[in-house]
Amino acid sequence: MTLPSPSPELRQQALAALLQPDPQQKVLLAHTLYAHAATLSIANQLHIAAPAGLPGCPARPELRSHLDVPKRSAYTPAGLAALIHAVTHIEFNAINLALDAAWRFDGMPRDYYLDWLRVATEEAQHFSLLRTQLQAMGYDYGDFPAHTGLWDMTHKTAGDVLARMALVPRTLEARGLDATPAMQAKLRKVATPDALAAVGILDIILRDEIGHVAIGNHWYRHLCSERGLDPIRTYSKLAAAYGAPRLKGPFNLDARRAAGFDEAELALLGI
Repeated sequence: MTLPSPSPELRQQALAALLQPDPQQKVLLAHTLYAHAATLSIANQLHIAAPAGLPGCPARPELRSHLDVPKRSAYTPAGLAALIHAVTHIEFNAINLALDAAWRFDGMPRDYYLDWLRVATEEAQHFSLLRTQLQAMGYDYGDFPAHTGLWDMTHKTAGDVLARMALVPRTLEARGLDATPAMQAKLRKVATPDALAAVGILDIILRDEIGHVAIGNHWYRHLCSERGLDPIRTYSKLAAAYGAPRLKGPFNLDARRAAGFDEAELALLGI
């Protein structure tokens, strides 16, 4: 695969990072790009055609339907590693989601692109923390099968930044706000040093993910205002049109409020 030639332009560099298949190199590119973002030009009016090979992914893990990924007990060493691996894979996909948001959509303000590069570098840190924990347990990223759920919605919403903001950060990533406390409770019951180390990493991830969902909320509302759309009615239409998953509780209402969901939106969760 041929990567785009180096460019001082931010969106082209984000695309090059997205195309990178090696996880460690992708992490390095995400960190480097954010560190130099202030010095880069942004061709925000340029349409960039999507190349083949998106996103860049390693040969492993083997990707399957979520229904075909085996369930294991977290009370066994392999089962605990498989659980941590599943979260590691989510964070790898999250790097790709952020980089895709940063290159794909033209016509957005400069702060939009900088916001998504910040998300990419934080997701890269999460991935690295989890991968290091896996390695300390004698495993590595790629040792267990994984699923493609997060990227599927990214592909569906490639044609409209409004749909992307509505259905990826505000829907799929917001589900992580709800799921993390339950996962931490499960790991505390396992109570091994490795399980408790994972609890600490999840504390960092939850803190940062509140900010990531808030960025999605901010740009979703910005776009609704720009297009003269009601955010709540528009979300319902987009969720139906794109087949977004139906949200199920329990919900982490404090985290959702901190991420910018208002009371009218929380009322629609059916709580």
